[in-house]
Amino acid sequence: MRENRLRTLWNEDRAAVNGWLTIPSSFAAETMAHQGWDTLTVDLQHGVVDYQTMVTMLQAISTTPVVPVVRVPWLEPGILMKALDAGAYAVICPMVNTREDAQKLVAYTHYAPRGTRSFGPIRGLLYGGADYPQHANETIVTFAMIETSQALDNLDAILSTEGLDAIYIGPSDLSLALGCKPAFDEVDPKVAQAIDHILERATAHGVKAGIHNGSPEFARARVAKGFRFVTIGSDARLMATGAQQALAKMRAG
Repeated sequence: MRENRLRTLWNEDRAAVNGWLTIPSSFAAETMAHQGWDTLTVDLQHGVVDYQTMVTMLQAISTTPVVPVVRVPWLEPGILMKALDAGAYAVICPMVNTREDAQKLVAYTHYAPRGTRSFGPIRGLLYGGADYPQHANETIVTFAMIETSQALDNLDAILSTEGLDAIYIGPSDLSLALGCKPAFDEVDPKVAQAIDHILERATAHGVKAGIHNGSPEFARARVAKGFRFVTIGSDARLMATGAQQALAKMRAG
């Protein structure tokens, strides 16, 4: 089966630099994939991407060694299984708030006897290889998003769920949950404390921690703290930023 380079990086105690795809375009995904990211996440939750377009984006990513990741819209077995069947090598699930939620996530993403994932890896076989069914459970990476006050209350119970590989922090939703202004980088001190607490408990449980960032500077600082999966911006934000910079230079002259 094809190697999951995300797991390889983690085995070497290295952080994965993740890009974020919100534009429903296989060409945009292909262009991003050729820039050297370790992983790329197709966002089905807040991106303007539907399932069929996601498949073409995964195919475009497959022209490179970049690991394909999908953030699903919700903790729902159908979309989790379809994302994996389409060739995602990791899935990020939002709003995992309890141990029961985490157990469901693990079950939906693993074949029996470890879970309840239905068999039908229609594109997973093409991407992963003919022996995909024998190795998928150990190859796929499952992220639970920690982004609510309820998840904070149940943090250790979630992190101790067998089969959960990693957690992913959404700083904006976490900020809102704690009564603060949504932000990626310059978060309220109360949110920063919560982020540090999540990282500390994840490390204690042997669970990898990831987080969304708005800038490379904050991503680097969070890697130094111990995060091993850091997202920097998105395709749409990077396009807008590049255009703004070019126009600013032209108009300044």
